Amino acid sequence: MPPPSDIVKVAIEWPKAFPKLMEIDQKKPLSAIIKEVCEGWSLGNPENFALQIADATNFYITEKNRNHIKNGSILRLTTSPYQTAVQLHERIQSSSMDAKLEALKDLANASRDITFAQEFINLDGISLLTQMVESGTERYQKLQKIMKPCFGDLLSFTLTAFVELMDHGIVSWDTFSVAFIKKIASYVNKSAMDTAVLQRSLAILESMVLNSQDLYYKVAQEITIGQLIPHLQGTDQDIQTYTIAVINALFLKAPEEKRQVRPHFLSENSMTYLSPTHNVIRGTTPINDEMAHQLYVLQVLTFNLLEDRMMTKMDPQDQAQRDIIFELRRIAFDVECEPNNSGSIEKRKSMYTRDYKKLGFINHVNPAVDFTQIPPGMLALDNMLYFARHHQDAYIRIVLENSSREDKHECPFGRSSIELTKMLCEILKVGELPSENCHDFHPMFFTHDRSFEEFFCICIQLLNKTWKEMRATSEDFNKVMQVVREQIMRALTLKPNSLDQFKSRLQNLSYTEILKIRQSERMNQEDFQSRPILELREKIQPEIMELIKQQRLNRLCEGTCFRKISSRRRQDKFWYCRLSPNHKVLHYGDLEESPQGEVPHDSLQDKLPVADIKAVITGKDCPHMKEKGALKQNKEVLELAFSVLYESDEYLNFIAPDKHEYCVWTDGLNALLGKEMTSDYTKSDMDTLLSMEMKLRLLDLENIQIPEAPPPIPKEPSNYDFVYDCN
Repeated sequence: MPPPSDIVKVAIEWPKAFPKLMEIDQKKPLSAIIKEVCEGWSLGNPENFALQIADATNFYITEKNRNHIKNGSILRLTTSPYQTAVQLHERIQSSSMDAKLEALKDLANASRDITFAQEFINLDGISLLTQMVESGTERYQKLQKIMKPCFGDLLSFTLTAFVELMDHGIVSWDTFSVAFIKKIASYVNKSAMDTAVLQRSLAILESMVLNSQDLYYKVAQEITIGQLIPHLQGTDQDIQTYTIAVINALFLKAPEEKRQVRPHFLSENSMTYLSPTHNVIRGTTPINDEMAHQLYVLQVLTFNLLEDRMMTKMDPQDQAQRDIIFELRRIAFDVECEPNNSGSIEKRKSMYTRDYKKLGFINHVNPAVDFTQIPPGMLALDNMLYFARHHQDAYIRIVLENSSREDKHECPFGRSSIELTKMLCEILKVGELPSENCHDFHPMFFTHDRSFEEFFCICIQLLNKTWKEMRATSEDFNKVMQVVREQIMRALTLKPNSLDQFKSRLQNLSYTEILKIRQSERMNQEDFQSRPILELREKIQPEIMELIKQQRLNRLCEGTCFRKISSRRRQDKFWYCRLSPNHKVLHYGDLEESPQGEVPHDSLQDKLPVADIKAVITGKDCPHMKEKGALKQNKEVLELAFSVLYESDEYLNFIAPDKHEYCVWTDGLNALLGKEMTSDYTKSDMDTLLSMEMKLRLLDLENIQIPEAPPPIPKEPSNYDFVYDCN
């Protein structure tokens, strides 16, 4: 007879005795179990003891997490979190350098556990650590020359303990003094600093900026971009990642008026920032996921600086803005601005109208009106002026080449530039917040300080080339733009490393090549519309849908690892959920790290009967998506969120790792509830499988006899000499 489910067999260690095997009744209070363990070793004062998981985490067992104990677990009897906190609180104030160092090392390890962290914080431990950083370490700085490694370790463990304690979200970041911020900033600003200290200092500054608007202003006064640049020029990818994370945090929390001004490291005459970032991308070390995410965030925030110009209408009465249009005319036709008294007003107006028509503006009389559409607003005019000044030969060639044509096949430069700028803003999602779990950055945008403008210059020349290849007229304008969009998207998919490489990729995507690709894709997606074929499709469709349903349920049985969203992405916490083989129960539970293989059922202590599920909620209606938070409210995270409603108002909240898993889980859960599977993934699978099944059934099998019984299995060979043993 199997033991009751509430009885768990474990081994318990005590440093001063032999381990003992014990059966724990999960119905008993934890204090009673600890008392029983203490009595077995004749230990008094059981309230001073606690149980820990005997692994690298050393997490304390509490009433909340005791369900994670499973058969075969190894536990450790140790001092209670309160007693440990009191002891460490005293030890880190020791006058002995060695004792202090050992105590801080123990504190850094213990602070990862939230139960201990709460007790240490209750003893005002955070204040003690900040005082040590502000003034306590000053006493040891005189010893740096003779005890530099010891000083670095001392400070490193102090900051590590501080970071671990703050990550639990118990203490507000707004409580820290300017002196503490200055001290942390000084570690970042020093040219030679211990790597671990620098890493922790950057992490603290990032968290300060992200968690408090008030601290943003204080940090911004202490840290400049120029002081962060040297950290990007090293070879330590972790330091580079933390540095870019701080820059991104400063970008993200900057007030609106500061975001509208291009920072000096993105100005026309400066490559001071992008060059080191280019060095990061071109380094020999492969870019890890966290670095890829930070580069993606930087790319998004950098392009978002264009949003103000993109949403600014041109004022037709603004002379400075009108002068830009005059400059375009002057460069194209090599004319100087005529004095006001030269010729009649009507003659000058006629000349301007003629030239503006050649430049391809829609409004020939007052081209300023063309830039009142938002988006792209003034950004389009900025791009045109940049192209005219920095690629003057190409600009003049395009304008003159099209203005001299008489066959109605001229490509209107002005109108094309405005629509192209709008298209590029859509492709790069200018104005949207960065996603929490996206790593999709384009290396080529980090190779030039005016990458968007250069991107435009390449694409406007592509547009002119494609226009000629299509022999398009003004009626074909939208068709040309569609082809150009496809050319750009296909080239970007290949992730070129430089703008020159992007340009060469476009050379291989001519209009003729696009037609070939379209034709090939069309043949692969051949659709049969005759009535007998449609009837056959309707007959097969339920079988295919049942096949898809079984696949979804099988995937739910395999399970998926989900990430808990936290303010600090580099210390991810995971949880796992899977469906039982009989499709009646959802098993789930927390994990210490992302699993490498299959997670067994008995390690997932929490259960949710499928019969108790009332509904599946998606997107912004999910409870965890209604929380306030800049990064949590972006479009991509909303698209990956779903919740399971059970009982009256209880929810199990999910954020899928990607769109594929989101579709699998929402489809599977809806299938369990007897509802229709409506995801994009289901539609795609249905089209693919249905097309394959239709082609199989429509094969020409004339004069081919299909046997009713399967062919016999051949006899085994007399020997296996032909087999080659790779081992």
